[in-house]
Amino acid sequence: MTGSFIYALLADGVVICHLAFIVFVVLGGMCLFVWPRLIWVHLPCTLWGITIELGGGICPLTPLENALRSRQGADVYTGDFIIHCLEGIVYPQNLTRELQIIFGLSVIAVNVLVYGAQFLRHTRMAQRQCR
Repeated sequence: MTGSFIYALLADGVVICHLAFIVFVVLGGMCLFVWPRLIWVHLPCTLWGITIELGGGICPLTPLENALRSRQGADVYTGDFIIHCLEGIVYPQNLTRELQIIFGLSVIAVNVLVYGAQFLRHTRMAQRQCR
């Protein structure tokens, strides 16, 4: 394997991890219905995602992926189709500050609904046990 192939593979792996993290932040709260203790992983991840979006920050995975692509020697997209599609989702080209705020507020809204439903479920279960 050549060095550039290894850097390309690592960069593609970072993009996949980044997408998985985003999906977990947005939808991972639903897993709490099956695995309630996952809250200790999901809640900090969600707070991180909200902080990055609303604070206008950049996730450390983005510069890592860019550094790996640079080490690869690629200044244009050279990976396979699936990775190319994932990159468009994780790193939108026209990402504006307004879109970041909308994404951050969407994450808050989805998770407030999921956590609220989980809280109501837990409260109802506790009330049934007291009867």
